Amino acid sequence: MMPVAEPRWPERIICLTEETTEALYLMEEDHRIIGISAYTMRPERARKEKTKVSAYITARTEKIVSLKPDLVLAFSDMQADIVADLIKQGIQVHCFNHRSVSEILQMIRTLSGLIGQPKKGEKLVSDLQNNLSKIKQQAAKLPVRPKVYFEEWFDPIITGIGWVSELIEIAGGIDCYQEFSGQSLAKNRIVADPSDVIAKQPDIYIASWCGRKFEQEKVTSRAGWQAIPAIKNGDIYEINSTDILQPGPAALTDGVEQLANIIKQWAERA
Repeated sequence: MMPVAEPRWPERIICLTEETTEALYLMEEDHRIIGISAYTMRPERARKEKTKVSAYITARTEKIVSLKPDLVLAFSDMQADIVADLIKQGIQVHCFNHRSVSEILQMIRTLSGLIGQPKKGEKLVSDLQNNLSKIKQQAAKLPVRPKVYFEEWFDPIITGIGWVSELIEIAGGIDCYQEFSGQSLAKNRIVADPSDVIAKQPDIYIASWCGRKFEQEKVTSRAGWQAIPAIKNGDIYEINSTDILQPGPAALTDGVEQLANIIKQWAERA
């Protein structure tokens, strides 16, 4: 009788976005990674240790195929063309599409399941949940909650995506554009009329310009924006997009902690 074939967990993984790379490193499963996105910044050592095979919406398909991956991890409709090309080459692909805090945690659970290490995934999820709970408990003690305007891009003006809106609320703020937060596509979070932000009267302005360095003059020189409390009082901040705009562990640690510190400082002065 022929022996029954044993299933094998993926051992040669390519991550086309940063969040799965960071999660695998945090679970101490980075030895499985053979390729990463050139935009990966976390952890910093991944850039030295792993082969770069993609940008964000483009990838070196031939290079990926030559590395003989047994799993490629992608993210969102933005990478749909890459995913289709790889599937045509007979490569196993899992494409995540997480846009909320809950979905980020579920991504980690799914990822750990895909590699046969569910306990490591649960441990990481638990650590991240505990961190969020601690920040939420501290925020509940604030004497007042500021209105926070988060800007993901400056021209056109684009407001924060879903998990950013949730993290603002967890950190003790009130997201000025919560009504846009459920829109996964950036084009659906465009503020067509900049004067609409004036009407919102945010207490805090936070920029995170998708990898571009923040230029305060571009904001303070907008017509009528001196009437915004955040601009008038100098409550203008930047959070590096690497820390908050990647839907992974970074946003639930460094990103939310920076939000909490900004909001706490404001509340103590209010």
